[in-house]
Amino acid sequence: MNSPLASWQLWAVLSAAFADGHFCKDRGENVNSDFATFIRTVVILFAVAGIVISTGQWQPLGSVATRTYLF
Repeated sequence: MNSPLASWQLWAVLSAAFADGHFCKDRGENVNSDFATFIRTVVILFAVAGIVISTGQWQPLGSVATRTYLF
C-alpha cells in the first residue's frame, strides 16, 4: 500500500493550491500582493523542509557541490 507521501496526486493538489496567486491575497485585507507572495513562499519553504526531513532526504548543505549552487 502506498503511503500518502508517495502519492503524486496528493502533491499535485497541494502544489495547485499553493501556486494559486490569490491564495494569500484573497484571505486577508490590506495585504500587498508582493508581500502575500513572500508569505506564500515562506510557507512553501517550511512545507518542503518538512517533506524532506520526514522522508529522510535531508543532507548537509556542505555536501552539495558549489557548481550545483551556481546552477
